Amino acid sequence: MASQATILVIEDSVLSQRLVEVVLTSQGFHVVEARTGEEGLRKALDEQPDLILLDVHLPDMSGYDAVARLRAQPETAHIPIIALTASASAEEEARARDAGCDGYIAKPINTRTFPDQVRQYLG
Repeated sequence: MASQATILVIEDSVLSQRLVEVVLTSQGFHVVEARTGEEGLRKALDEQPDLILLDVHLPDMSGYDAVARLRAQPETAHIPIIALTASASAEEEARARDAGCDGYIAKPINTRTFPDQVRQYLG
């Protein structure tokens, strides 16, 4: 299943988004991109991805606000959401989980371990 999985990446940094895309597509994942929270919410509804990777600092809304909106919609409430943040700390990880995220990955990503980190949330 993992090699066929669709992953929605909601990330405003072009460089970070491109790195995630290259690493995941090289592992056989289908990557859908969004640069804002609103665009990400629309694509989550339209694409019904298997997993959402979400930057917590977006230009139009907090990533945590986006999580709340995704969790409030029956169509997207079941999708695992992983927070991506450069603010790597125990407090930030706890905040991500309290907000409804299923996991947390610190940026910059480690390109060697990132695919396996993603796979663990896909079952």
